[in-house]
Order: sequence, then C-alpha cells, then structure tokens
Amino acid sequence: MRMSDRAPYQAFPDRPKLTLPNNARVAVWFIVNVEEWALERPMPRQVITPPMGNPLQPDLPNWAWHEYGMRVGFWRILAALQSRNLRATMALNGNIVNSYPRVAQAALDANWEFMGHGFVQRPMHQLDDQRAAIDATVAAIKGFTGKAPVGWESPGMTETEATLDHLRAAGIEYVANWPIDDLPSELQTKHGPMLQVPYTVETNDIVVHAVQHLPSDGLMKRCIDQFDRLYQEGADQPRVMAISLHPYLSGVPHRIGYLERAIDHILGHEGVAWMTGEEIAAWYRTATA
Repeated sequence: MRMSDRAPYQAFPDRPKLTLPNNARVAVWFIVNVEEWALERPMPRQVITPPMGNPLQPDLPNWAWHEYGMRVGFWRILAALQSRNLRATMALNGNIVNSYPRVAQAALDANWEFMGHGFVQRPMHQLDDQRAAIDATVAAIKGFTGKAPVGWESPGMTETEATLDHLRAAGIEYVANWPIDDLPSELQTKHGPMLQVPYTVETNDIVVHAVQHLPSDGLMKRCIDQFDRLYQEGADQPRVMAISLHPYLSGVPHRIGYLERAIDHILGHEGVAWMTGEEIAAWYRTATA
C-alpha cells in the first residue's frame, strides 16, 4: 500500500463533533523520549560539530550531551510533572529497560505510559528486520511492565512503506509518527485500521532547540501560543496538543524553568484534559464508535 493511501484526506470542518471527558476543550499529552545512544556508533544528533568538520568515532562530546539527559535531565522533567500530579507517555527504546533500568523503573513507579520507540535509536529504514525489532521492543516493554505497549513512535518518526503493517500485526494500536491533524484519525494497514494520535514537530524541543536553535524560552513561548489558540478553537470542537520532550534538551538547567512556566500556564485554565496517548486513543475510539 502506498504511504499516501494510508491516510484518506479529511477537512477539519467536516470532522464529526466530539466531546472530551468533562467537556474539556483541549487534551494535552506529554511525550518524554528516552533513547539509547551507543558510543561506538555515529550519534543520532549533534550539539557540537567535530574538529575540522571530519566525523570522529567514538563521538564522546555528543554522546555525553545525551548521557547528561539520562543521568540528570530526566529527573528534572520527572520532578516537574510529579510535583504537579501530571503523567507522561514515555517513548522509549526497548533496550532502555536493560541499559537504563533506573530510568525505566522511575517511569513505571510514576504510572507513565510506555510507548515503543524502536529497540535502539536507529531509523526504521536502517533496520535489517523491522518486524524483529518491533517484536523485541514489545517483548522488552511487556517483560518490564507486565503490559505490552499499545502505542509507537519510530525513532526520528521514520516509516517505510511496510512499517505500519508490521506494527499493526504486532498489536500496536496507535502511532505518533503522523502529525497531520488536531484530532486522531484512522490510518489503513493490511491488518486493520491504526490510529494516529496527534504528535508534533512544532511544540517539540528537538525542532525548537536542536534544529532552529531558539533561545532557552523558545519552547515555552511556542507551547503557550499553541495552547491558547487550541483552547480558543476547542470551544467548538476539541483539540489535542502534544508536547514532545527530550531529557538532554528540556531537562537542562537553563530550560527546565521555562518548561515549568508553560505547564503552569496551561494548568491555569479550566477545561483541560491531561491524558496519555493511550487514553486519547481509547477516548477517540469510544467517541466515534
């Protein structure tokens, strides 16, 4: 099946009227991306270019940039959410339960949703056997939490023509790879429909801070502006807002306070449903049944 055929076009004004729990205007979900970057391989992302522009391995500075997030930054994000009685969806490489069990246990103790994010941090296009990697991820998460994940975000949001079919066959029910709408919608696979739950390439700290290199308050300002507009529009039809976070970006000292301010701005409004991706998917299925 062609990629373009998987998501039939829907104009937002034509969407059926839906109602969020407690008549909320906006459903907000956090996605905390927890990844394993192997020091012996090229880094998925760089904060500093190599001397003379020649790639070097091992790439210690950029690996350490990410590793700081796993050792320090993650705990700041966890504290920011827990102190406000908020939960997150953790998009984790399956092997995190082996390589960073302390992080995985903290998320489990906080009752976060565990969402598949590949087995290690590599694009789906580079895998020799996608289905084997998907199965290994599902098995690792189920073995650690006692529950198989129902959601999936590919590393780098990557998909080949076959990825959705493999995911649905493995029991995945929703993906966060298709930021195409402000509400969930159905994607077609060989094994039945798959939901896309609205994700984001805009209120995403990768884009704001690692790609566009905006100041430390850049994500805060964007999240507030995004929320305010969605909240206004949600009076007529509810919206879903995703906030995508990475510990090595949003968990650093000069940004965490701005993230907390953005969260507090949203908390200052009534009519907000704080949900996980799994909860949004379940709500949508019930609302459209």
